[in-house]
Amino acid sequence: MQKNAYYGLYLVIGILLVLPFVLPNSFYLDIAIRMAINAVIVLGLNLLIGFAGQISLGHAGFLGIGAYASAVLPTHFGWHPLLAMGAGAVITGLLAALVARPIFKLKGHYLAMATLGIGIIINIAVRTEAAWTGGPDGMPVPAVGLLGFELSSDKHWYWVVALLLSFSVWASLNLIDSPFGRALRALHGSEVASQVVGVDVVRYKVAIFVMSAVFASLMGSVTAHYVGFVTPNLADFFHSIELVTMVVIGGMASVYGSLVGAVLLTALPQLLVAFEGWETVVFGAILMISMIFMPKGLVPTLAAKLGKGK
Repeated sequence: MQKNAYYGLYLVIGILLVLPFVLPNSFYLDIAIRMAINAVIVLGLNLLIGFAGQISLGHAGFLGIGAYASAVLPTHFGWHPLLAMGAGAVITGLLAALVARPIFKLKGHYLAMATLGIGIIINIAVRTEAAWTGGPDGMPVPAVGLLGFELSSDKHWYWVVALLLSFSVWASLNLIDSPFGRALRALHGSEVASQVVGVDVVRYKVAIFVMSAVFASLMGSVTAHYVGFVTPNLADFFHSIELVTMVVIGGMASVYGSLVGAVLLTALPQLLVAFEGWETVVFGAILMISMIFMPKGLVPTLAAKLGKGK
């Protein structure tokens, strides 16, 4: 890993350590937790979109699988929540591996439509299987605990997601500087050239798609346990678009861009409440202006202007 990347990681860890002591109340702590959850999901999605160059418009569906696994398995079958979380990740990984090979034969908008279809199918399934999932109304999620300790307060959850985020940043930075990461960047540049130099294009596409889906599933489980309730909205199309927007606004192929995009787009709706009735219009205008003047995303654009490379 490059030395500058380590400095960024240390900064992230430092902010996470200080943040709960300077936030004024539990409302802001809740926002910080949601920012961290979204940041982990977007890190995984950016590995797929930004580094490997493969689009996914159905990632919220994988988020929904993890969330509903953590709700359905403990509620209806008596599974321990941690075991259910692991099962959700395994199910998600197997499903992603199963669909990845046929859909990655497609390119461009055909690939986008295929991934969109996966997300829609998952969303329809959790809405219609009301006997198991509660249907459109959703269902409660049991608390998670281990060895008699139950995660019940916002501060407990903050330290859990802060640890997950720190590990995810560290893992992502190491991954992109590994031979696997270099293969992903080569794949993004040119699939034909990658094949010529011996990169197994299909294998790498499938691997990064599965990895990104598992990221989403695990954080879907964390979200479900943190909120204590899950609804199909977690797995809908608009949530998928929101996640992709976080990747694009922060900066594709930028680890720290993923964090910035997740933080900004999680906080922005809260900051726009003053524009009562016009929040969506103002939100859209901000996104449009950002893309016009910073098409590569916030972090890469600012880094280039400051002359600090990536």
